[in-house]
Amino acid sequence: MAGLIRRGDIDEVRSRINIADVVGDFVTLKSAGVGSMKGLCPFHDERSPSFHVRPQVGYYHCFGCGEGGDVFTFLQKMDHVTFSEAVERLAAKIGYQLHYEDGGPAADQGNRARLLAANEAAREYFAEQLTAPGADAGRAFLGERGFDASVAAHFGVGYAPQGWDNLGKHLRGRGFTEAELTAAGLLSAGDRGTYDRFRGRLIWPIRDQTGQTVGFGARRLFDDDKGPKYLNTPETPIYHKAQVLYGLDLAKRDIARSRQVVVVEGYTDVMACHLAGVTTAVATCGTSFGVDHIKIMRRVLSDDSAGLGEVIFTFDPDAAGQKAALRAFSEEQRFAAQTYVAVAPDGLDPCDLRLAQGDDAVRRLVKGKKPMFEFVIKQKLSAYDLETVEGRVAALRDAAPIVADIRDPALRPAYTRQLAKMLAMELDDVRRAVDSAGSRSSASTSASGAASGRDGGRALEARPDARSGDARHGASSGTPAAVSHGRGDAGGAQGVVVVTPGAQSITSLAEPAPGFDQPVVRPSVSITDLPSTTAVRTERDALMALLQSPVIVGRELLGQASVCGFNNGALAAIRDSIGRNIDAFDRPDWVAVVQADVPEEYRSLVEQLAVAPIPERPERQPELYLRRITSSLIQRHLGRRKEELKGTLQRTDAVAQPEVYRDIQRQLVQLEADRRALQAE
Repeated sequence: MAGLIRRGDIDEVRSRINIADVVGDFVTLKSAGVGSMKGLCPFHDERSPSFHVRPQVGYYHCFGCGEGGDVFTFLQKMDHVTFSEAVERLAAKIGYQLHYEDGGPAADQGNRARLLAANEAAREYFAEQLTAPGADAGRAFLGERGFDASVAAHFGVGYAPQGWDNLGKHLRGRGFTEAELTAAGLLSAGDRGTYDRFRGRLIWPIRDQTGQTVGFGARRLFDDDKGPKYLNTPETPIYHKAQVLYGLDLAKRDIARSRQVVVVEGYTDVMACHLAGVTTAVATCGTSFGVDHIKIMRRVLSDDSAGLGEVIFTFDPDAAGQKAALRAFSEEQRFAAQTYVAVAPDGLDPCDLRLAQGDDAVRRLVKGKKPMFEFVIKQKLSAYDLETVEGRVAALRDAAPIVADIRDPALRPAYTRQLAKMLAMELDDVRRAVDSAGSRSSASTSASGAASGRDGGRALEARPDARSGDARHGASSGTPAAVSHGRGDAGGAQGVVVVTPGAQSITSLAEPAPGFDQPVVRPSVSITDLPSTTAVRTERDALMALLQSPVIVGRELLGQASVCGFNNGALAAIRDSIGRNIDAFDRPDWVAVVQADVPEEYRSLVEQLAVAPIPERPERQPELYLRRITSSLIQRHLGRRKEELKGTLQRTDAVAQPEVYRDIQRQLVQLEADRRALQAE
């Protein structure tokens, strides 16, 4: 079929790409044991990291929301691209030439790649134009703010020349269509056709976390330009202003390392901060600081429940700055990190402060940050006349809920005392007001939670049950399983119990209810559903070793483990898939091969086992552990088999069945030899 990327090329790209590098563009990852990394999930909001990446296996999985897959899946979900586009982007990243069936182009190549390419071509054009004679006004603007040519090049600053069709003509000559340029927000449509959106302006490229140009910000330079002071790319398929932070591509590694992010208000402020050594500065792009920005920052900060990070906002002291501060404060609770506000003296923003007082003044601004609670409380009190009793009482009513919302119980009494001092009121009166505000907040939260609980009560509740069905063929098989000689699977496949609120009975879905012949719908089995017995833990950990490090375990142990008896049915189904596909054990898509072969309800479990941290410390030779846990599983199986044969031998008449008797003895001798060989490794 023309247009499909060859399977061999897909496997080659997968084997050459380190999934941790790709995920690391979006999530700050930390070591989580042998060969495992973890961070805050990019697919749902969480306080403690449950998102795990296993670079050696090439898989990720979130144990909080269940999202998981390989490096292609990750890019598809994060950047909303097709499978082919994900493969093509990663191939381009490593310089690998892809081949297509029948030599055709990618069948499902989407529009995103073209829009990104158009933006990158525009960025190059704008950067070149900044050195042209007509860009004197742009170079003067930068120079007046302390930015030379090398700084402009570092941040990618460019210039859009005056005229209606300069960029459009250039990009059409590069092969881009008018429809593509309009979709990318580079051209605007008018009564007489399309024209350049950016004209006679200084241009900043807006990049996503991976460094791809997704849009532009443009600053007015000429008095006859009647447009807004700053003009940004409109919303496009690749640019969503509420989900982009200017400078994050440059700042993300220092943010992750220092666990600090500084939020400023403009492009030149970001530039000034970075040049002054505050390389964790970012800015929003023509929009207020919002929830989506917080999600991005928390992932990069690795903002977990420990709350060790710092988020520092810089605001102008004018009314607009105060309004922005209060908006940011309304979302403050979404951070586990401590939040601060830094306001420069004389109302200078970081760019003007650097010009007036130098780099050290910018560093002092950040260092002199104040807790956001303190800043907001002062802003609240400034609206009242504290010289009157009525003013002080009204101010207390307004400020008490802020103190009550402070998460740290050790800080709340201190701020209560500080508020009492600011208001010149009795501490007990202020404490009562804060406690009352806290009670009202708790009652409101409880009521909201109760309503949520009532709604959620209508949903069905599922509980995995490991005692029904067949262990080796999976729950989807309706036929009895043939018993494999010597295997001894004890457990059944995972079923489910459904409890309907108000119902008088509990119905097992392992078999259809009487009178119904519709197909059974079975839920996915999770690693958390597995029983916590020693036997099942051994089976689970051995499968983790077989899935994550099959080459280290080795073909021989892999084969022996794949015929061992299992107590748990779900794990037994995965064991069977490993046995059926053992010839693929050294392929880069080994996990995908096993996953595709198991019944659908066990596919997520395969992924989880392939990503879960190995329970061993790196300093204790994890390679030995991987083989040892597999050997333990085999030893257990050999022990069981030995007891079965000894029982059979006792029941066998040596005189009446001499050949059978001798055959059992030979098997016992061989089992003992196999057991000693395993112990000798």
